[in-house]
Amino acid sequence: MFEVFRKYLADKINVSQADLAFIESVSVIRRLKKHQFLLNSGDKWKLNAFVCEGLLRKFSIDEKGQEHTVYFAVENWWTGDRESLMNDTSSKYNIEALDDSVVLLIHEDNFQRIFEKIPHFRDLVNSILQKSLNAAHARILAAIMSTAEEKYLFF
Repeated sequence: MFEVFRKYLADKINVSQADLAFIESVSVIRRLKKHQFLLNSGDKWKLNAFVCEGLLRKFSIDEKGQEHTVYFAVENWWTGDRESLMNDTSSKYNIEALDDSVVLLIHEDNFQRIFEKIPHFRDLVNSILQKSLNAAHARILAAIMSTAEEKYLFF
């Protein structure tokens, strides 16, 4: 499954075989069955997760027990809880596999080592985070101003 991530990186940045070998050495492949959780609310998130195969859902559950989906992570997308990761706090979210899925996991300490060793990778991640912030703002605006049908079409 690392080959999926290798192709993803090759499409985005120039990275040497030695750098790819380093990334692979600090990566872990995890297979999730349908409905298995990658993250449970209350846990601290310490990883960076790339979806190689399948579909995951990030959601929260309110005090009435109602689930609120934040987003879906499809193949070749990243997922996780940046707030928990950056602030070392318990997560408010769950991440569940909606299909049998495969994710590539990199612990945050190793992610920072990759940043130091491969500046193009750091630039890629910063670009992804910026696009993610823009998309989150668009989703918030759509949630406030759109009809249910418009929200579905936007998705």
